[in-house]
Amino acid sequence: MQIMNIGNIFKDLTFNFSNVLKNLPDAVMIVEHDGRISWLNEKATTVFESGKKLIKSCNFDDLVDNGREKIEKSIATRTPIIAGAFTPNAKEFFIELNAKPYHNSFIVTIRDITAMTNVLSNAEQTSQFNKEKNAMLVKLANEIKSPINSIAGFSQALLDGLGGEITEKQDKYVRIINKNSVDLLHFMDKLIEFSYAESTLYEYDFQIFDVVNAIQNVIRNNDLITSSKGLTINFDFEQLAKRAIYSDEKTLKTILQNLFDISIKLTETGSISFKITYPEESILKELRIFENVNPASLIHISITDTGIGLQETEMEGLFEPYTQLDKSNKKNIVRSITLGTANILARRLKGIVWAESEVMKGTTFNLIIPINKNNE
Repeated sequence: MQIMNIGNIFKDLTFNFSNVLKNLPDAVMIVEHDGRISWLNEKATTVFESGKKLIKSCNFDDLVDNGREKIEKSIATRTPIIAGAFTPNAKEFFIELNAKPYHNSFIVTIRDITAMTNVLSNAEQTSQFNKEKNAMLVKLANEIKSPINSIAGFSQALLDGLGGEITEKQDKYVRIINKNSVDLLHFMDKLIEFSYAESTLYEYDFQIFDVVNAIQNVIRNNDLITSSKGLTINFDFEQLAKRAIYSDEKTLKTILQNLFDISIKLTETGSISFKITYPEESILKELRIFENVNPASLIHISITDTGIGLQETEMEGLFEPYTQLDKSNKKNIVRSITLGTANILARRLKGIVWAESEVMKGTTFNLIIPINKNNE
């Protein structure tokens, strides 16, 4: 019977393990408890831009900011750690460090994430720029809208005969000026409203209010246009156990007004129906954002119309106006800005908004928000 040499087996295992470390795509080092670097692969020389001899002459803390502390944190949390690093020539960059205990030392894998960090930094700068841009647009709202208001107002006055008689040709031109200025004013109203919702200037006012009254006010504010179209407006709140809810009434009204506005535009004949219920558990499971939440602490408001509906291509990016800018057909940009505002404000109320539609059968806009104070 042949007796196996335990020492040779250990050497073979060590050799195989070393080969595995050599072939890893990340930089790998074996770091001793005192911070000495006892081994590294070729990728590590690329990341730290130096030869093995020079890198091994450095302490790990010389190469990675608080390196030993980062190793211990990675082991304790079992997660990668982001850290600042330096080449032996003092060039600074950023790494993702992952550490595991190995005998009386540590195996440390290192990935250069400098490029990714720059992308994140640029994204943060872009986000800050957008917030500042939105705030500026909101503050300049009056200066932007005042001249448009003047054009719309004076052109309407000319059409009403307040400036004296005008010729048929002049009447045609003035009507074009009036229509375009009114359309532009509506666009600017919606754009400024969207910018305000996105900006850091947005103010909350959470309190207890009657949700039925709030919805009835929204419906009444649109009586003129719904009556001119001959639309029937229905409102069902029979399933609501109590009318008093805790939320931001002004924000809720803005959301519902914007959803209602789109329903009215999509509906030339028929009806638009409002309904308040408590959300079904099956819907909450599907949405996945209200896990372990009692349905009674939420309300589900739906607005259903009998209009022309939306095509599948129109549903893409429906609540995301920025995605519409890259599309060749930009006629729906005002719609997406309007719905984008509703989407942002729904999130501000810790809720969610979505749409369901079928061509020539109508559209349903859905909103679910928390209604209890402890959900604020």
